[in-house]
Amino acid sequence: MNEIPSAYIEGRAKAASIDKQRAEIYVRHTRIGDPPMDAAVNDLAPLPREQASRFIEAGMNQNEDILRDAPQSVREIFAEPEPAWLDHDALRPGICAFQANVVSIFAAFVAGTLIDGFSTLISESFLETGRVFDDGVRRLRQNNRHQVEIFWPDGLREHNDGWRLSVRIRFVHAQVRRLLSQSPTWDSEAHGIPVSSAHMGFALACFSARTLKHSTTLGANYSEQERESFCAVWRYAGHLMGVPHTILYTDEEDALKWYAIGMACEPAPSDNAVIMANALINSAPLVAGITNPRARAKLVKKTIYPVSRLLVGDELADQLHFPKHGTLKMRDALFKFRLNNTLVHLFDRLKGGGGTNMVTAFGASLYDNAGLRYDLPDHVHAEDSSYW
Repeated sequence: MNEIPSAYIEGRAKAASIDKQRAEIYVRHTRIGDPPMDAAVNDLAPLPREQASRFIEAGMNQNEDILRDAPQSVREIFAEPEPAWLDHDALRPGICAFQANVVSIFAAFVAGTLIDGFSTLISESFLETGRVFDDGVRRLRQNNRHQVEIFWPDGLREHNDGWRLSVRIRFVHAQVRRLLSQSPTWDSEAHGIPVSSAHMGFALACFSARTLKHSTTLGANYSEQERESFCAVWRYAGHLMGVPHTILYTDEEDALKWYAIGMACEPAPSDNAVIMANALINSAPLVAGITNPRARAKLVKKTIYPVSRLLVGDELADQLHFPKHGTLKMRDALFKFRLNNTLVHLFDRLKGGGGTNMVTAFGASLYDNAGLRYDLPDHVHAEDSSYW
């Protein structure tokens, strides 16, 4: 197997002109997954699905009576200590900023941050599994739920919901990586390891620094302390999700550097990236509960596409085959979004701070009577997998 996946050879040379060391780290991590968690899911694979889920749930809930019978590799995952750099008190300003700006953040995430991510080879694993197409709205609502929980006071304390959802994502990614690696259609010579640590580090940089940038464009306001803290929340969540320290950013400036290197290393958007990005844009109204076909089409055409083009820029929007929109139309869509968001904040204040923003966030997130599930996918294609 070549040291560098063929899809990254050209990009590595371009990225090296920006920062040679980071470029080398990035492309090297396209061949690296999450070794401790990969070992854990490999050891769980021969077990009956219910038993594997039971061991994961036991670790999440500190049930030592059950966990002691789990494979050693699984027990070691739950025995990992908090990193020395973690300061839970330093996360509070970021949590407050998220809750104050959550409408802009969610909009920025769908129209900007996820488009940044899907423009890369990240889209290959999503398209291969078909999860976004098979149950896309549920998948996006799960994303929102994760954000709500990690930005909840003490949500990232050990064994609280933000912590558990982050560790759950780590298990799921490792399982998807295992399944995709066994698929005859995955081109490892060209694309490297599926759900690689390079892509995890890049995605985390997008979730933090790019979301701050995009949401500010949409009207969010942050102090310097809040920006620093917002990135600190995502940094710890990324650590829990298995991003290795070798490609885990330290602060907002560092995250932006990893984003720039990743974009330089990644090839131009593929046809699969085009499919994924446009599917995401068209799914966004359903996440917000807008099911009427005419209303959905109008929102996508008049607001989401123009705002997304404004956020990601004309070059990337053209590569993703987004509809053309003049500057005036894009700015008009942005003005309408900001006005609506301002009215939401005003309505909240008139009600005495009743929490309209967070009510909106809860409504766009996945909460059901089943609670948190710890089943893992058991087939590479979503439509053939048991429910998880």
